[in-house]
Parts: sequence; C-alpha cells; structure tokens
Amino acid sequence: MTRRPGPHPAPGRRSGRSRPRDAGAGSVLVLAVVAVVLVLLVAVAGLGQAVVARSRAQSAADLAALGAAAVVQARPAPAGGACARAGEVAARNGGDLVACTLLGVGVIDVGVRVTVAAGSTTAWARAGPR
Repeated sequence: MTRRPGPHPAPGRRSGRSRPRDAGAGSVLVLAVVAVVLVLLVAVAGLGQAVVARSRAQSAADLAALGAAAVVQARPAPAGGACARAGEVAARNGGDLVACTLLGVGVIDVGVRVTVAAGSTTAWARAGPR
C-alpha cells in the first residue's frame, strides 16, 4: 500500500474538514425543550390535584351538612349532636370539620377542609328545610 503525497497534519491536529462552531447545539436545544415540558407537566399535575381536592372538599361538606340536618330533623336537639355527626361524616370522606352552625329551624351550615400534598382547600355547604 502506498501513501499519497501531500501535506500531513501536524501531530495533535485533525485532518479533514473542521467542525462547525454550532456542533452539538441541537442536543442543548433538545434538553431545553425537555426541561420546559417537564416543568409544564408538573404545573398541570399540581393544578389537577387542586381541582380534585376542591371537589373532594365540596362533596365532604355536602354530605356532612346532610348528615347533620338529618340529625336535627330526626330529633330537634342542640347543635352539638348535629355537629358531631357532621364531623364524623366529614372524616369518613377525608375532610376535617372546621365550622358547624345551626342557623335556624333545622338549617345547618358546615365548613370542611381537605388537605392534599399541594395544600388545603375549604368548602362550605348548607342543608335543611327551605
């Protein structure tokens, strides 16, 4: 095998075409796009969790108010018995009773807080005869 005559590169230098200055920029761009997508996914997941927590809180408040109103309708008594029932119902539905008020003849108003990893939310409900 014979070598072609011609200039030989100096030791430590590459032969052939030189690399463009923007070589590898595509990789950086792809990493940036992936990072933005991940941030958006985390934000959407947090928003979804907040919506679910709000829905759970409202359901727990509605059921707690209905349970307390049923106690008041069955045996008119001080608000303590009705509020105890509201607390039980709220706890069974994953919430904490934060307020319970007997407003009038058989009408009860309750507030229930549900806590999730992203924070907590409170919902209010009223039940009783109109």
